[in-house]
Amino acid sequence: MSNDLNRAIEVLNRGGIIIFPTDTAFGIGCRVDDKKAIERLFGIRKRPHDQAVPLLVNGVSMAKSYAFDIPHEVEDKLIGPYWPGALTVVVKCKKNKIPRLVRGGGETIGLRMPNHMITLALIRSLGVGLLGPSANFHGEDTPFDFNDLNPKLTKLVDYVLPGKCNLKGVSTVVDTTVKPWKILRQGAVSITMDT
Repeated sequence: MSNDLNRAIEVLNRGGIIIFPTDTAFGIGCRVDDKKAIERLFGIRKRPHDQAVPLLVNGVSMAKSYAFDIPHEVEDKLIGPYWPGALTVVVKCKKNKIPRLVRGGGETIGLRMPNHMITLALIRSLGVGLLGPSANFHGEDTPFDFNDLNPKLTKLVDYVLPGKCNLKGVSTVVDTTVKPWKILRQGAVSITMDT
């Protein structure tokens, strides 16, 4: 494991906040089980408290540990074909496992397994989900390249993990808590709802 990765894991386990590359864009995050770090993250990004943030996981079993229920249909038609990848699946969550701020006060969470070795290695080492909103101030452009990162933002975090984003596009977000499922954002993964 590289020194950069070890340093990032150390910072996260100490309650810090890092900027890191994913397959889609640069993310800014902390451990999902660290409420102080989560509050600080929202403060840094100036994100409204009623707006949920996505949670990055390293596979279906970790996803299931946070989800209240992942129907077989969601696994077969969305998670199976598109994970790891640029698809965020919105599911009902276990509220005791997901802090209120992360879910925007609601009952759902957007879960994604990124297709990026560095991000997956981070999550695997942490053993918990990693918050993964894009590394920008609320309302600013999404950073797809290292050079796109706002220096004012990088100064506010504890570590910036170098790397590249392969896709350079936002993830597609599908709400599976409604019938028919609803595409909340069409992104790098092209999905059509056949229901």
